[in-house]
Amino acid sequence: MKDYFKELLDYTHYYNLEVIKKFNDGDLHFIVPKRAVTLLSHTLNAQKIWNNRIMGNSVDLDVWENLQVDQMEAAEYEIYEQTLKILENNELDRIVKFKNSKDEHFENSVRDIIFHVINHATYHRGQIATEFRKQGIDPIVSDFVYYKLDK
Repeated sequence: MKDYFKELLDYTHYYNLEVIKKFNDGDLHFIVPKRAVTLLSHTLNAQKIWNNRIMGNSVDLDVWENLQVDQMEAAEYEIYEQTLKILENNELDRIVKFKNSKDEHFENSVRDIIFHVINHATYHRGQIATEFRKQGIDPIVSDFVYYKLDK
């Protein structure tokens, strides 16, 4: 199961980087929708928050804080490597107790949290594709089946 989650994390990492490349594609950065930058920033921030919850660390980070586009690639690599270490060093059934931004207490398994992070990123990349289309920009095709065809 961990191998499959690693593959899904690799997929997420690959397409997050593709979106970041698209943000920096020549003069395209002049017309990249601000909402697209906000959505990817949110995705990266959320994964960082979830990683810290799994590790038992507190993090003072606004999930909707915008990253600078030139910081996104480094942030993606850092978060991806951290998530891989979490996957390697934790049992998937381990229960993580945490509180959300409203100070409500919850618990989920590492497996469910990692799946959530992957699904969350996929969801927001779909929204980013919609934002690109609104601006007349060809979006990244980030379907998992296409990822698998290229590998």
